[in-house]
Amino acid sequence: MVEALQEERLDLGDDEEFTPERDRAEREAFRIAEALVFASAEPVSEKFLADRLPRGTNVTALMQTLKVEYAGRGVNLVQIGDHWAFRTAADISFVIRKEESEAKKLSRAALEVLAIIAYHQPVTRAEIEEIRGVQTSKGTLDVLMEAGWVRFRGRRRSPGRPVTLGTTRDFLDHFGLEELRDLPGLEELKGAGLLSGRIPANFNIAIPAIGDDLTEDEDPITQLDLEELGLLTPGGEPDE
Repeated sequence: MVEALQEERLDLGDDEEFTPERDRAEREAFRIAEALVFASAEPVSEKFLADRLPRGTNVTALMQTLKVEYAGRGVNLVQIGDHWAFRTAADISFVIRKEESEAKKLSRAALEVLAIIAYHQPVTRAEIEEIRGVQTSKGTLDVLMEAGWVRFRGRRRSPGRPVTLGTTRDFLDHFGLEELRDLPGLEELKGAGLLSGRIPANFNIAIPAIGDDLTEDEDPITQLDLEELGLLTPGGEPDE
């Protein structure tokens, strides 16, 4: 990596003239970022890195350089939204034997609901049922919540103020996606054999909202909302 940095200088901070001292500072920034991500069991945010790297470090440029450096290795540096983590390279992951028990397989209903939430988010339970054509049980949503792949986003500004649902960063991490726009499109789904038979001419794949920011027709979830949803007991204590 040192040789690569010597060949191509990166804008990791403000526009200073190159000096041996700055070169050493940049190398140290790479080492710190690498250590922070390696030591964390969870994806590390760029804000977390920025708070611990030398002031003025361009965290995004630094992490993109590290990502390229690890691209051909057995362990890759992957981006998950604005978070970073080390993961086993996809092409050799089959040789890793997991000691922990396999996660319970999702039912067909849960997979359908997860796919609808992923592509149509922010989406309400009623909208999920309209798309599927059948009712969605609370147990199905509970399974996806417990897996950490689905979360409550906010409340729709419409009669009844229904809760909106969306996917989580853990969802992106589990399925190897950097961001929601990396979800497979129509042609990719066809190529994978997930769409077969006669597809209506006007059939299209929905484009999910990008990012975690609430949309114009969503309000944030309050403590009272959490109590109503059973996520907090009255008084603000987590529901055991």
